[in-house]
Amino acid sequence: MTGGPGLEGAVRGLLHEALDRSRDDPRASGPLRHQLARLDQPLRVAIAGPWRSGKSTLLNALMGEAVAPVGEAAGSEALIWYEDGPTPRATAWSSSRPPQELAVARSAAGMRVDLGGPAADGLTDVVVQWPTRSLRHLTLMDTPALGGTGDPDPVIDRVLHEADAVLHLTRDGRDSDLRVLEAGRESLVGQAAPVPVVLVRSRADETGGGQIDALLTARQLARRQQRDPRVAALCLHVVACSGTVGLAGRTLDEAEFDALAELARVPRPELESHLLSADRFLRGELPVYLDTADRAALLDRLGLFGVRLATTLVRTGCDTRATLATELVRRSGLAELRESVHRLFVDRQGVLKARSALAAVESVARTRPAPDAGALLDAVERILAGAHEFAELRLFAALRGDRSGFDAGSAEEARRLLGGEGTGLPARLGLEHDAPVRRLWEGAAEAQRRWRERAEDPRLRLGQRRGAQVVARSCEGMLAELVDRSRRPAPA
Repeated sequence: MTGGPGLEGAVRGLLHEALDRSRDDPRASGPLRHQLARLDQPLRVAIAGPWRSGKSTLLNALMGEAVAPVGEAAGSEALIWYEDGPTPRATAWSSSRPPQELAVARSAAGMRVDLGGPAADGLTDVVVQWPTRSLRHLTLMDTPALGGTGDPDPVIDRVLHEADAVLHLTRDGRDSDLRVLEAGRESLVGQAAPVPVVLVRSRADETGGGQIDALLTARQLARRQQRDPRVAALCLHVVACSGTVGLAGRTLDEAEFDALAELARVPRPELESHLLSADRFLRGELPVYLDTADRAALLDRLGLFGVRLATTLVRTGCDTRATLATELVRRSGLAELRESVHRLFVDRQGVLKARSALAAVESVARTRPAPDAGALLDAVERILAGAHEFAELRLFAALRGDRSGFDAGSAEEARRLLGGEGTGLPARLGLEHDAPVRRLWEGAAEAQRRWRERAEDPRLRLGQRRGAQVVARSCEGMLAELVDRSRRPAPA
């Protein structure tokens, strides 16, 4: 159900078979070995989007530290990888020279990496190691800006090849952004199990000119966009998020809180006139003392919208640094985005990495003139057809886009049984995390019975019956897992 031994075992076996068939062809065996290693590595999540969509800011917000961007590589098509490591470190990978360690400068503001000189020649990748809990289970990839014309884009082709999942940033959800997401769906794997995408309406604090209700308006627009059939067919979820406000919340310090609390003591009508523009806030005579450097620092960290929001929150009860930080993260949309990444990507990482491996085998088979390529393609197709995990993902996307045909109550139960609130058995069954095995068995058996009846109900439309079959099969998988547990020997 979550990429267990069945699917992962089949995919590993296929990779080994493909490697055996390609042992005399290094151009094929290299990518296959790479994919085999990836199965045991953290999930790869790309952050992609057009120019000035806020990719680096959002990446920092997800990490909880100001690390990106690592430096200036104007015109470079390099991917910047961020992974967990014991100490800050950066390595440049180039098409024209061996890997090269880069000079790293760490400060209170984050990290700077020198990408100039010989390291920039033929640069393809920069791997940044950074010690943080946020990267324990996933590797984040910062990508070059995507084109906005809808024409074939080599960047998105490489992103879809390298990433297991994608956060696609857009400021307004225009058609050209959606056309980018349609790439890579012509292949066997692309049709049966496309790269999972969460669409992020980024820079949400700028919605509607950055008025105080900007974040609420952005969330409403995201919900409306999620109901668009074309968007729902391409994305698992749509989230509105301000990376600037979210990062400020995750990294807010006491000095910044004290400055915001000082501003919040000014009556709102009196302070508002100073928050009409950045210039007024920086150069005007405030009713309280706050030197120019502190004002500039607040603007740099929160933006004008964030200063307005933070002072309002302090006035209305967020009277400690911790409570203000928590509320900024929640209102920014970052909490919802992190939850989506966890539920839709990290919880399903076995499935998503298996999907990437199948795509790699298909690519090798299609680019080789060898006579056994057809056998590899047949094996890929068999795994795709038999893997219930991919059917779960497709139905889950349909449920989020209101395309399942289920009534609201049934849709909510189906989402939970498919892992929308966590992929563990108690979460899927809506039970306490320490529920006894007997209670888990009863819950799974009852759910399986109900959804099997729906799957066989002739009064329902074909799409509803097929969706019910997927949910019933998930319940059968839970029962099989419980049987397997009961057969395991007790620990000594």
